[in-house]
Amino acid sequence: MRPAYDLDKIKFGVGSPTFERAVGLYEDKKVTEFKEDFGGYSAVVLGTHPYDVSVSARHYDRGSCNCYLGQRDELCKHVVAVAIYAVMGGKELSDEDKEIISSPVCSGKPGELSKEELSETKKAITSAMRYIKAYTGPSRIWFAYQNSLSEGCLRLSKLVSKLPVSRQTARLLVDLLLRLDKKLCRGGVDDSDGAVGSFIYETAEVLKEYAKFDPSCVKAFKKLRGQKTCFGWEEPLIKIFNESW
Repeated sequence: MRPAYDLDKIKFGVGSPTFERAVGLYEDKKVTEFKEDFGGYSAVVLGTHPYDVSVSARHYDRGSCNCYLGQRDELCKHVVAVAIYAVMGGKELSDEDKEIISSPVCSGKPGELSKEELSETKKAITSAMRYIKAYTGPSRIWFAYQNSLSEGCLRLSKLVSKLPVSRQTARLLVDLLLRLDKKLCRGGVDDSDGAVGSFIYETAEVLKEYAKFDPSCVKAFKKLRGQKTCFGWEEPLIKIFNESW
């Protein structure tokens, strides 16, 4: 039985401290006696004590553990470690599997995406954007909603940080920022925690790095002229364009 989630879903959903601790348990072979149960998995995870752990096959964050956090119904590293085992089946994690990119950065690598790579990147962006949606639910799901926004931004951060630097990818990032800004201004997104706004500003900083690395990228900023955004994040980019052309 394959779980409904994958490693990225776990990584982007739990946050770096819990994920890193869970990876440590997994790599140190602390997940023992793993087996499939009806609707999920169970294992004994070796820690300060042997902990009896279970996790759902549909939701990596739904399970049980008799550790201190688990007894308080809080997601613990032991449950996450078992979820990782369910995904990986005991196989070794690569450096990329374990890599956590919490903010977008400029790769510093020149180049363009091939037609196929560009198509796949656009699909991945659209997939990540689904986590950044309007808030229409009751107050009891507000925290889960904010976590969804954070997960979407983490997924986008990984995508942005892997892009080569070129006018092509600069245009891609400008379009991404305008889409996100539209969601904030008119799309009903409740960014109370500031995750989306922070990502927008950080990606605008990435574009400033693009302009230093490859001046032709500045041409992509022309699209921002005349735009009315939520926070004025585009103003430094327009200034760079105006000073260059």
